[in-house]
Amino acid sequence: MKAMSYARYGGTEVLEQTNLPAPKVSPGSVLIRVKAAAVNPVDWKVMAGYLDPIMDVEFPVVPGWDVAGVVEAVGLDTPEFAVGDEVYSYGRRDTVHGGTFAEFVALPAAAVARKPASLGWEQAAGLPLTGLTALRTLDALQIGAGDVLLIHNGAGGVGRMAIQLAVHAGARPLATASAKNHARLRELGAEPVEYGDGLADRVRALAPDGVDAVADFAGAALEATLAVLKPGGRHASIADASVSSHGGRYVWVRPDGPGLDRLSALADAGTLAVDVAASYPMEQAAAAFEDSMSGHGGGKIVLTAFSK
Repeated sequence: MKAMSYARYGGTEVLEQTNLPAPKVSPGSVLIRVKAAAVNPVDWKVMAGYLDPIMDVEFPVVPGWDVAGVVEAVGLDTPEFAVGDEVYSYGRRDTVHGGTFAEFVALPAAAVARKPASLGWEQAAGLPLTGLTALRTLDALQIGAGDVLLIHNGAGGVGRMAIQLAVHAGARPLATASAKNHARLRELGAEPVEYGDGLADRVRALAPDGVDAVADFAGAALEATLAVLKPGGRHASIADASVSSHGGRYVWVRPDGPGLDRLSALADAGTLAVDVAASYPMEQAAAAFEDSMSGHGGGKIVLTAFSK
């Protein structure tokens, strides 16, 4: 099969189109023909070796953890799915090796869910990692009706999902972002707040009594978080493990088929929208990585099936 892969750590120069054996379909797994795969910052960070201390790697590596596609085959005793089903997944494994930037990917059935019928392939591919991360974070914070929630990096992929999930829960989201993204965050239901010096003062102007919870999707935000959090308030971060030393929760998203089912229901109900900023054919994965590295904040970057 065609795949994008790398045989050593590095930048985009190590990523190349290759031909690799199609993955085997073990019991309890499904083989997915890839229609689209999202690019996430973690993909190029893994390629650069940033996660080497905590994850084993088997070269050559096919990057990518998000996928939307069609079931090509099912393993033994996999009654949940059938050939032809339209599915999607956050397919991270314990070992970095066989990812979604390929013609096919095999994943455990427990990590797979039916694609939201209301979303196209590119939108569906952009939902799993960001949606599950936001869902896990808001679940950890027990966000509910009436909560005032501050979201650091509201314009990022996870932040946009968190805004919509908070609105659905009946909370009041405040979201930090640069001015160019404020209009879109208002459309999603947030009250945008400018980044930078004076952030805590700007948050207090909107929530004089402080906020009930903070979801940090940016990092380097702990000081501002503690400055605006109510006594007894909850906070969590996906980017700063030190929050655990300050009463917070450090969140690391997991593959979660039932969680994807929850997201699918919300998407099909019109509660969740996925913003796609750019789309590239699979063979242009290096250009897509460069786009992601620029930190444009305009929505998801997605790869579609190989064009040649």
